[in-house]
Amino acid sequence: MKRTTTLTLAAAASIALLPTLGFAQDEGPTAGVNASTDMVFIMNSLLFLVGGFLVFFMAAGFAMLEGGLVRSKNVTMQMTKNISLFSLASIFYYLIGYNLMYPLGTWSIDGILSGVWGPGVLEAVGVTADAADDYSYASTGSDFFFQLMFCAATASIVSGALAERIKLWPFLAFTIALTAVIYPIQASWKWGGGFLDAMGFLDFAGSTVVHSVGGWAALVGALILGPRIGKYKDGRTIPIPGSNLTLATLGTFILWLGWFGFNGGSQLAMGTVGDVADVSRIFANTNTAAAGGAIAALILTQILYKKPDLTMVLNGALAGLVSITAEPLTPSLGAATLIGAVGGVIVVFAVPFLDKLKIDDVVGAIPVHLFCGIWGTIAVVFTNGDASLATQLYSIIVVGLFTAIASGIVWFILKATMGIRVSEEDEINGLDMSEMGMEAYPEFSKG
Repeated sequence: MKRTTTLTLAAAASIALLPTLGFAQDEGPTAGVNASTDMVFIMNSLLFLVGGFLVFFMAAGFAMLEGGLVRSKNVTMQMTKNISLFSLASIFYYLIGYNLMYPLGTWSIDGILSGVWGPGVLEAVGVTADAADDYSYASTGSDFFFQLMFCAATASIVSGALAERIKLWPFLAFTIALTAVIYPIQASWKWGGGFLDAMGFLDFAGSTVVHSVGGWAALVGALILGPRIGKYKDGRTIPIPGSNLTLATLGTFILWLGWFGFNGGSQLAMGTVGDVADVSRIFANTNTAAAGGAIAALILTQILYKKPDLTMVLNGALAGLVSITAEPLTPSLGAATLIGAVGGVIVVFAVPFLDKLKIDDVVGAIPVHLFCGIWGTIAVVFTNGDASLATQLYSIIVVGLFTAIASGIVWFILKATMGIRVSEEDEINGLDMSEMGMEAYPEFSKG
């Protein structure tokens, strides 16, 4: 998702296409060059758009997953949070985040903080490829759309972890801070050509830049917010089953589907045979990593608990997807499966570990997105010879510290000014009635 990387790929694609397009009859050399540029522009923009709407569909996946894993008395609240956070991300990423994430060499602090603060601007109506933004031979509109989907996904991660006890408006206020400032600043350090990119940090589609950032924000929020009433009692963890595992399973499959756009679209170019072959390889590796994570969780929960745990299997699949996101291109199918399987194992052990610390994560977002985001970023060194373990670890720490500190400041400000947690009575009665005044399942008075 780097503008500089895309420029290189698109330029190579343009050169590669010149010999074949130049043989078209009744066209001189100039027409051949323009045809080549047009084709690269079209194909790259198409990849961004198709990848973008697949990632958009992940918003539905997050909503269904969360709606299935919370109690019925809180489902309307989760649906409201999900559609609202996506809408706010769309507006505030446009107003501030996009240019903050992609300074195009204009830094107020070199490599650290963009010097461009203001709304994003698309190219003129009817622009031609040779007059378009030269960063990628792709339309600015397609790029903005694609990058926005990643920003919104980061906020969706936080929603599920803090479910069933957070107020609506403070959560949405945090979403604005996350999508307008926190996410874009740290993303600029890698994908905007900042100092982490200059160091050689590798994160193909965002195991750290997207997933661990959402995980860190969720972890800090969960620590400040505290656990749900009745979750921990007398040193024991009390299971709180979700309302609809059918919906949770549907949500997982939707997220799995959307991940093909998440990782495949991050190739950022589709103008040559090589680019298309790489996108195909990314799809295959993404799929097998998810399968590896799901099967690892299935087998491990059978061994540990004597029966398979569906919620762990679902999160195992998502863990595999997060784990492969940092490098979905270079692994073999076998390596990708193993990387995903390790993610599935991490989730099975991380969920009870958080419970021992009394950190209440309703949907398992922190193990999936934070722990497996870290694992996936480290795993890059096993299949990509250009990766440095020291650089990967340093970048994980830098992004983690920045996100945790920035999120903590925002959460504490919101707690001191608006209050972030609903009352005990409202939490017991359910947020659907106390915060929303309507129930997702009106036939039932209690969840």
